[in-house]
Amino acid sequence: MSTRFVLIQPSHAGNVGAAARALKVMGFDDLVLVKPRWDDVLARDETIERASGAGDVLGKARAVDTLDEALEGMTHVCATVMTARDFGPPTATPREHLGPLAAGGAQRVAFLFGSERYGMRNEDVYRCHAALRIPVSPDYGSLNLAAAIQVIAYEWRMALGGFDAPPPASPAAADAAAVAGMLRHWEQALVEVGFLDPAAPKKLMPRLQQLFNRAQPTPEEIHILRGVAKAMSEAARKAKP
Repeated sequence: MSTRFVLIQPSHAGNVGAAARALKVMGFDDLVLVKPRWDDVLARDETIERASGAGDVLGKARAVDTLDEALEGMTHVCATVMTARDFGPPTATPREHLGPLAAGGAQRVAFLFGSERYGMRNEDVYRCHAALRIPVSPDYGSLNLAAAIQVIAYEWRMALGGFDAPPPASPAAADAAAVAGMLRHWEQALVEVGFLDPAAPKKLMPRLQQLFNRAQPTPEEIHILRGVAKAMSEAARKAKP
């Protein structure tokens, strides 16, 4: 399975280096930063020192401006949260979710980690298929970003069967960027047919996001759904006097 670790707005260079080290130890090397605090964070001295020999992971890592860019090609997205949310994807421990995920077949999986200062925004969590909560002491639940990445990387490696697992088959599900693009297309069409009030959208689009996350549509199905949205828009325009 293809695996990517995404850090959203990381604010400490040392954590980026420590994240690279955590990934290399567990055999992963796809690290993407979304709007890091420092433009040159991947080359800063503190980053390189904390990477402690994982310079190849830093060399391959990249910084992007949007979460859409970071999730390009990914088909299953996991948020990391400190507490369960009242709304959004189901919350589970890493071991509860990752074992069945690995056993279910080929996926391109992304793990999202929020800013050290603010955590993950609700709108980013809503895009995910699952929210992972690492069990911690109720008396002290503050987990460093790099430590959280190490725990998730370890649990995912173990779920994949350690370092002796056979390579997976090619994935079939559409990637997260394709689903996001389709949802934007549907949002526009739903406004045009009068089903969605942009002034009071409530949680319609996040609920549709969760529906399609569960459905895991293929690229062909995404094409069909975009065709439906296009037809709705065209019908609405023709109906206007």
